[in-house]
Amino acid sequence: MEKIWLQGYSPGVPAEIDVDALGSIADYLERSVARYADRLAFISGSTGVALSYRRLDSLSRDLAAYFQSVLQLPQGTRVALMMPNLLQYPVCLFGLLRAGYVVVNVNPLYTPRELEHQLKDSGAEAMVVVEVFAHTLAKVIARTAVRHVVVTGLTDLLPWAQRTLGNFLIRQVRKAVPAYELPGSVGLRAVLARGAAAAFKPVRFQPDDLAFLQYTGGTTGVSKGAMLTHRSVLANVEQARVWFDPVIDKQAAMIGITAIPLYHIYALGNCLGGIGTGGTNVLIADPRNIPAFVKVLAKYRFASLPAVNTLFVGLLNDPGFAKLDFSQLLFGIGGGAATQRAVAEQWQQLTGTPLIEGYGLTECSPTVAVNPVNVKAFRGGIGLPLPSTEVSIRDAEGRELPIGQAGELCVRGPQLMKGYWQRPRETAAVMTDDGFLRTGDLAVMDEQGFLKIVDRLKDMILVSGFNVYPNEIEEVVMLHPGVLEVAAVGKPSAGTGETVKIFVVKKSPELSEAQLLAHCRENLTGYKMPRLVEFIDDLPKSNVGKILRRELRDRA
Repeated sequence: MEKIWLQGYSPGVPAEIDVDALGSIADYLERSVARYADRLAFISGSTGVALSYRRLDSLSRDLAAYFQSVLQLPQGTRVALMMPNLLQYPVCLFGLLRAGYVVVNVNPLYTPRELEHQLKDSGAEAMVVVEVFAHTLAKVIARTAVRHVVVTGLTDLLPWAQRTLGNFLIRQVRKAVPAYELPGSVGLRAVLARGAAAAFKPVRFQPDDLAFLQYTGGTTGVSKGAMLTHRSVLANVEQARVWFDPVIDKQAAMIGITAIPLYHIYALGNCLGGIGTGGTNVLIADPRNIPAFVKVLAKYRFASLPAVNTLFVGLLNDPGFAKLDFSQLLFGIGGGAATQRAVAEQWQQLTGTPLIEGYGLTECSPTVAVNPVNVKAFRGGIGLPLPSTEVSIRDAEGRELPIGQAGELCVRGPQLMKGYWQRPRETAAVMTDDGFLRTGDLAVMDEQGFLKIVDRLKDMILVSGFNVYPNEIEEVVMLHPGVLEVAAVGKPSAGTGETVKIFVVKKSPELSEAQLLAHCRENLTGYKMPRLVEFIDDLPKSNVGKILRRELRDRA
């Protein structure tokens, strides 16, 4: 497909990046430390404790030395990380990557069954786990290859007084640490102390060395590890850097809010990007506690806030959010799920800045397309492909479709994964013969090269032979002032194949089904009309706040 999207790039954004000059993530961190040693790299939102780039360098070096010299694990060993957004996460992340290990990010809310699958599938031989979730690991570790366990307390990197008080509250008052037995496990503070006295030997990397096994349901729904290399991850970081470069002030530390879990690829990409520009990441461990989140935001003049649509909804409906200082805010960044127009317009009205929507997936490290940073208002699409990225819209037979026609979005570029870990068949199923990744998302491109995701292929509803896209239904329903959240799914129907059902969370208690359907009739053609409405208290969501339509389909 001709790169017609290049004409829409912001001034100064190049068509291509220099992939050969990227190096490794270890090199990347060390360059940033040399430039920004005394700036703050990370701040704990809940405690206010910070890590400078110099301190991050020192602690991550100590952790690397422990694994390398004390445990003597060879380069390429898979090491799992299981923790929320704590200061310990970047210390462990960069330490493991500097020592040449492959990071396996684990959702700390996993059940024992889910954790066991990921540890077995990845072949992880070591693990760092936060103490409040150690009991989950204890239930399954005997059936995995994990031989070395580091347990970190929630307060490990806090000053002595805060650590002492925090441990008392966590263990004695809240009793938040379930009992567990992990014989041979070592505390993180002991690991750092022993590592400080041990030798660290810098690793020689190849561009295609693995950096992450990032687990995802992917386009086929089976949990599997996307093999992300140092090259693919840094390529995406560089693509994002040149994209946002026109608005970044390199003379000051730009404050970014990291509310999405760092173990998720969306937040991980933002975290690495901030490191490269000498920015400061404010880590939010529990963004679902919106009032507490807003209190943290009130302490900082933040420049960026990446989030998913549901988190934007939560913030916009909190009275305290409107009172914040948005004078330094450059943009909100919407990703992870479709950003709804009503939400974006409310965001811009309140903050005075646009909500810039992008699109990515784990297999692309993660970003594929973003709206230009010089947009003045929400466009209602995912923007333009990043530099050095090719896209193609194809039909079910793999034929490229013309501009304006919806088909499967296929992607090729340096940010693509190496494949799925030990799953050649699944890898082959998502790759085309000419090297494009089949994303499983339906998209359309306009004459200027702007992309819009129509929906997931598997989420599309077929009503009497007509394609109905849940995103469109949800966007219309969200325009009603009495609606807080909505999800649309297909329900089997003997007469039409499927019919549209919507699950609605009310903003206004007075909202009735009749009022909502009348609103829909004014905005949707007949076959797109919801035939069933169910009011519920909460929509099921993933760990990053993405609405889980599959769970709603099961109860439809």
